[in-house]
Amino acid sequence: MLRFIPALLLAFSMASFFSSALRFLARTLLVLPLVLLVSFAGPATAAQWTADQLTVSADPAGTTVTFTEQDVKSGRKLFNDSCGTCHAGGITKTNQNVGLDPETLALATPPRNSVDSLVDYMKDPTSYDGEYSISDLHPSLRSSDVFVKMRDLDEDDLRLIAGYILVAPNVQGVQWGGGKIYF
Repeated sequence: MLRFIPALLLAFSMASFFSSALRFLARTLLVLPLVLLVSFAGPATAAQWTADQLTVSADPAGTTVTFTEQDVKSGRKLFNDSCGTCHAGGITKTNQNVGLDPETLALATPPRNSVDSLVDYMKDPTSYDGEYSISDLHPSLRSSDVFVKMRDLDEDDLRLIAGYILVAPNVQGVQWGGGKIYF
């Protein structure tokens, strides 16, 4: 009788293997059409952004600037690489009371709802009330010796990041900066 136990174990393990293989195949056949649909439905069917969505305030005086879609995509990549660890989706993980949504940026002192003011902030950040510098706590060009991801950014990169921060709510709506309320 003991001779048959290894044969039974082999039979059970083979059945388990074939069962797993069949489940994998079934899942693959269910997901494959969806993957093909998404891969062929790429940019040709995606909605184009409008000039209204890409136009934001350039400076506190109210001058506007219109970014291209490529600018926004470059800004998003720079933002995700340099800022996304703490600000994914426009929230602030270290302080959920201060996000990157338009209302919060406008109510900061000084207001941070323009490209120039955000670039200024990324160079030398201040507290939300503008009372003191927080460059020792927040990544900036001033503190690039501590925050190494800021070392390779130049003025144009900062403008692209600022443009992305200001365009994102126009494209994503209230989810930008909404944090866990919307996710």
